[in-house]
Order: sequence, then structure tokens, then C-alpha cells
Amino acid sequence: MDFLQSNNAHFIGIAVAVAAVGIGAAYLFLSKKSKGCLDPENFRDFKLVEKRQLSHNVAKFRFALPSQTSVLGLPIGQHISCRGKDSVGEEVVKPYTPTTLDSDVGYFELVIKMYPQGRMSHHFREMKVGDYLSVKGPKGRFKYQTGQVRAFGMLAGGSGITPMFQVARAILENPNDKTNVHLIYANVTFEDILVKEELDGLVKNYPGRFQVYYVLNQPPEVWNGGVGFVSKEMIQTHLPSPATDIQILRCGPPPMNKAMAAHLDELGYTKEMQFQF
Repeated sequence: MDFLQSNNAHFIGIAVAVAAVGIGAAYLFLSKKSKGCLDPENFRDFKLVEKRQLSHNVAKFRFALPSQTSVLGLPIGQHISCRGKDSVGEEVVKPYTPTTLDSDVGYFELVIKMYPQGRMSHHFREMKVGDYLSVKGPKGRFKYQTGQVRAFGMLAGGSGITPMFQVARAILENPNDKTNVHLIYANVTFEDILVKEELDGLVKNYPGRFQVYYVLNQPPEVWNGGVGFVSKEMIQTHLPSPATDIQILRCGPPPMNKAMAAHLDELGYTKEMQFQF
């Protein structure tokens, strides 16, 4: 009887040890960061698997990665270079920021506003499901580490919302990151507001941590946001005050970026407190 108990204990010990090794191996496998699909030196082709028109000149493009578990491998706040052909067949390369993160496995998405005379806009307008997009990256100067600032203020205009949305999502969806995000987003009309549903979803899901103030140059009759151009008063009201532990991010059309830089300088934000995508 003692012999049987001894053998049983021995077998149980082996089983526990094997299980522990298996769990450890699985943990290491799952926790090991997947290698990204981007190449900083060479263009790689990704297949368009879905194209959804969001408005008359805005569409969301979903591109498949090599496998359902693949990640793009784009650091937070950085962008990719996309290559295509314009209306006369000449090659054009333009930077874009995906609205997806590496937590979105198997694909990446671009929300593109297509301008009538835009050279790369022509390429995206002509793309059909099954076509391929040539992409290279990552690109960009922005570096982010969890908790590097207490709060971000963001000044975005038009399609300049895409890097802001990407950074905000990464911060808010990280349970270890307590950074607050304050966004002022300017457009001409209500229809021009990109990813509004997603932004409003972040406001709802992260109350007190994410705030957005919309500004329109030509607002509808019923409107409770800002009107006209982004002013110094709007910045003072809706963005964090100058401090060593905050940073203001800017991304918009060149005239807006220039005006916002002047506003920030006048309000006492140092160059170290500002970053332009």
C-alpha cells in the first residue's frame, strides 16, 4: 500500500511538472511579441479585402496581413509610406497613418479622404477589392513610452486626426497607461469629421480620460461645438495648461499648423512641450 501511494505521488509529481512546463512554454509563446510585417527599406504588397465608403469623398480601406495572427508592427504615432500611380500613370508616394493598432491582428485599416486633384487620392479612388497596395515603413519621429507625460493635448485638422486617433487608442486601451487625452478637432463642415463615431466611442468608454471638442468653420444650424478657426481661448479652455509633464501634438493642413504653433508659443508652451506630426 505504501508502495502504491509512493508511486502515485511520483506520477502526480511528474504530471504537475509537465503541466507547469507546458503552461510556461505557452506563456512564453503567447507573450513573445509577433514580428511585424513592415520593411523600412522595401515596399511590400498588401491585399485590399474591404472598401467601405463613409461619405462622398472618404472611405475606409482594410488590407489583409499574411496570416490571421500577423501584426503590422507599427510603433505608436508613426506612419507608413504608400505607393501608387496618379491619373497620368506616374508613381507617387505619400505617408498615411493607419487607424488600427497591433492589437488588431490579421489586418490594418486606412481612413482616406480623397481630394479631386490629389495624386494619391486618385490611386485610392480607383482601388478595388483584390487589388494590392505597396507599403513601406515604419516612418516618423514620434516616440512614446507608457506614462511619459501626465496628459496630451491634441490639435487636429481634417485628415490630421489619424495619428491622434491612433495615439489616443493606444493610450486608452492600455490598462497600465493612466495618461489623459484632450483633443480639439477642426473641420470645415460636419460631414468632414473623420472617425467621429469612433472618437465619440472613446469619450463614452473612457469618461474623464478622453475629451474631444469639435470645431467647424461652417457648422449646421444646431451645433454645440466651436465655430470658426481654433483660437487661443479654445486652447486655454480645452487643452492642458503649460507644464513640464504635458505635451501638445499638432497635425493638420500647413496653415493650421503654423497658426497653432503661434498660438501655443503665445500661451507659454515651450518647444519641448510641442510636437508636430
